[in-house]
Amino acid sequence: MKRILVTGGAGFIGSHLCKRLLEEGNDVICLDNFFTGSKDNIREMIGNNHFELVRHDITKEYFAEVDQIYNLACPASPPHYQYNAIKTIKTSVLGVIHMLGLAKRCKATILQASTSEIYGDPQVHPQVESYWGNVNPIGVRSCYDEGKRCAETLMMDYHRQNKIDTRIVRIFNTYGPNMDMNDGRVVSNFIVQALQNKDITIYGDGSQTRSFCYVSDLIDGLIKMMNNPQKFIGPVNIGNPAERSILDFAKLIIEMTNSNSKIIYKPLPGDDPAQRKPDISLAKKELNWEPKVDIKEGLQKTIEYFDKKIKENN
Repeated sequence: MKRILVTGGAGFIGSHLCKRLLEEGNDVICLDNFFTGSKDNIREMIGNNHFELVRHDITKEYFAEVDQIYNLACPASPPHYQYNAIKTIKTSVLGVIHMLGLAKRCKATILQASTSEIYGDPQVHPQVESYWGNVNPIGVRSCYDEGKRCAETLMMDYHRQNKIDTRIVRIFNTYGPNMDMNDGRVVSNFIVQALQNKDITIYGDGSQTRSFCYVSDLIDGLIKMMNNPQKFIGPVNIGNPAERSILDFAKLIIEMTNSNSKIIYKPLPGDDPAQRKPDISLAKKELNWEPKVDIKEGLQKTIEYFDKKIKENN
């Protein structure tokens, strides 16, 4: 049994991770300030003797005795991270400094949940870990993009200078139950609009591409990365390389929900990447990991989740 800290543990990905870690017989501390996390996501775990919920903001120091740290705390959708850009970059930079300090004191292994956004609007396709990215450092998305890039820098510097056992995972678009209905991301937007027979909003002409990974596959990748031998610390891409255009994705959602929604087009937001597809060769080689859940299987579970949430709210 390990004692494991999950920052952002009440969020979409964090809640799935906490549940899996409990099922594997660990003690789990879920740390969250509930800016984007929700108690609904972790309600079934509250009362479990091996689960501890702590309301805390990682821009402030936190002290505990732990064996492993998964640092997932940070708003991840553009409307949420742009709402308070300064707080977003503080969460990425101060937060990882505090978690690395904790890892140093406890001699814990720490995994940083980085992002495909560190590649910016990529000029290399698909994106490989050796690519340094094409990021606008002064744009509306840079609080998130550059915050995550700086967090990776800090992880590597603490590893080199202080011999901390660090791991870096670059997460590509992930979807599944426990997503926030109003997070502004493409999967939740399209499914909620389709279930309500509202117009589906596409920004730009819909030719931009994304690659969608089901959350259980991502959790497998995170846990494999955390528990792999120290010689491989990353960064490593974890995502599904099945690339599709946003327009095709909208049509698939309409088909799967049997919706009467029409597609409408709005101007593309600033610095929105034109392409997003992970090269997962490194994950296959070092972690023996690749996604298993088919897009239709994953979307069916996600649609059922949102359908239930919409009915509960009406």
